[in-house]
Amino acid sequence: MIMMPPRRVSLFMTGGIIFAFAILSSWMAFQVLLGVDIQTGSLAIFLADNISSLLICDKLSAFFILVINFTVLTGFIYSLGYLKPYLNSKSEQWIKLHYLALTWLQASMVLVPMFRNGFYFLMVWEIMTISSFILVIFDYDVKGTFRAGLNYLIQMHVGMLFILTGFLVSSKGSAIISFDNLPAWFASNANWPVFLLFFIGFGLKAGFFFLHTWLPDAHPAAPSHVSGIMSGVMIKLGIYGILRVTTYLAGDLAVIGAAVLIISSVTGLFGVMMAILQHDVKRLLAYHSIENIGIIGIGIGLGIFGSATGNNIICVAGYAGALLHTLNHSLFKSLLFYSAGSVTSAVHTRNIERMGGIMKLMPLTAWAFLIGSIAISGIPPFNGFISEFLIYFSLFSGIGHAGFYPLIMMFAAIVSLVMIGGMALLCFTKVFSIIFLGQPRQQYNDTPHDPAFSMRFAKLMVIVPIVLIGVLPIFVVKPVLNLAGSIFRSDDLPAQSGLAEPMKYISLGVIILVLAAVAVFIIRRFVLSNKKVASGPTWGCGYEATSPRQQYTATSFIQEYAGLSSPIIKTGHTNINYAETEVFPDKRDFHTHSDDFIRSGLINKPADFIVNILRKAAVFQTGKLQHYVLYVLIFLVLFLFLTFFKLI
Repeated sequence: MIMMPPRRVSLFMTGGIIFAFAILSSWMAFQVLLGVDIQTGSLAIFLADNISSLLICDKLSAFFILVINFTVLTGFIYSLGYLKPYLNSKSEQWIKLHYLALTWLQASMVLVPMFRNGFYFLMVWEIMTISSFILVIFDYDVKGTFRAGLNYLIQMHVGMLFILTGFLVSSKGSAIISFDNLPAWFASNANWPVFLLFFIGFGLKAGFFFLHTWLPDAHPAAPSHVSGIMSGVMIKLGIYGILRVTTYLAGDLAVIGAAVLIISSVTGLFGVMMAILQHDVKRLLAYHSIENIGIIGIGIGLGIFGSATGNNIICVAGYAGALLHTLNHSLFKSLLFYSAGSVTSAVHTRNIERMGGIMKLMPLTAWAFLIGSIAISGIPPFNGFISEFLIYFSLFSGIGHAGFYPLIMMFAAIVSLVMIGGMALLCFTKVFSIIFLGQPRQQYNDTPHDPAFSMRFAKLMVIVPIVLIGVLPIFVVKPVLNLAGSIFRSDDLPAQSGLAEPMKYISLGVIILVLAAVAVFIIRRFVLSNKKVASGPTWGCGYEATSPRQQYTATSFIQEYAGLSSPIIKTGHTNINYAETEVFPDKRDFHTHSDDFIRSGLINKPADFIVNILRKAAVFQTGKLQHYVLYVLIFLVLFLFLTFFKLI
């Protein structure tokens, strides 16, 4: 239907479908969160009656539906301006297919949390994978894009096999595969083997350490609005799957909680360590998605461990921190991808080494990126601080009641969370200063300027909740605490009210901080009102570079860090050689790179080995009919020989 009309009509229809589906499903989700008994059959306007009758929307589903719809809406609005330059270079049908895939992605992501039936769950999971694959390869003619999309597609199918195996094992003896079979299975069998199957399957989608190798390639390859949606909400459906399985756990809770806590801590540290070394702004943000998945996983691990020890404060704070960080990450990460997309579209490069001085040319984009940077670093007065505070609260509450080995584990998690926050601050200090401050490091072909209204409006839509959650956290934290308590059967009202109480003081502190900043600004304006203010180049401790290319680069900014991290993450650079006869050497480029040892060792080397074998086997593909007849004859003779000697 979307593919048939003219482009403008098709775009209008796409927007109508996305908005209508978002409004209807969000209204249903709000009703569920408010405790109203609703009928999912209202979605029959989009789905067949027999399918819509299988949908079940509980509070966990409702939470994810709201997060999904908001980010998809902002992504669609952002795309209206972002894709304008592509209208002349891409065919009309390809643009229509892109928007068709976006509608399917939204629908499948909303339906994933609502299906308990394993067959239908895997069906919409597959639709989500295929539609996102089409969105990722939008720039298929750019080198590396199709390879990144294909890598993503293959790994998602590997993950689906693990999920299917988990369903089949847990549904043994049942006529259908379903999440509803998990309680009976967990009650009579060891819990960790099936949980591990689901964790690997859903962890591939989420991007946990060792399962993340598709993510740093797919996010940079995709258009920025798709990157924002994928990082903001699509990978969170892996988190949804893990949380859904967690609600059914009946045993092995201490072991599972400890394992999730450890792998999540490693995930967060690895993600931020790799992010610091990146010079491609979108690849950098992709690694920060891995980092934040680790933070969410720490909350989940604490929730499971709290259930194992019977400590409701640890349990509620851990799960609530994980849920709230899921929401917060969807906001500030989509904002960062939207802002990065505005910059890369203006300067036509993702390499931050070639940028600089953009704040003077794109002030609104710079402020949006700064807000996202502060939020993702977990600094007040924005939302990232609030969810990380809940996770810290859970960790410190657990330390006072833990035995020796749990104490070591929680202490290690605290250290990792502190290191993640500190390194995230280092990374975004580098990114913001190199991109937006200083002087341009190259001559831009077109003067960069703030993007179209739709792109600015999408960012504003995201900034509003980022600020509100940071300034008035009590209005969000209390419902999330109640939500976590009801979902994970930890309805301890004193614990929840005790966790909500500090939010009042945080709000007061943030308001005082904001008022103090406003007061300083007003005083400064008053003092300078009668004085002439001159502007000039940035003061550099008495040093003035003769060329903008002599400014600090991203590489020099983190040079000391690169040396400290070298035992874990290897870095390298291009070798530049000069011939003895070169009196006046030609221009050469110098590049640095970091090695993701999991991706290079686990994915690239085996893949290259298989490709080399297939290339050698390609010698048999001669294209001559007589050779193919000979192959058939050889096979028949071999088959006859094996049959004669009863080997088959």
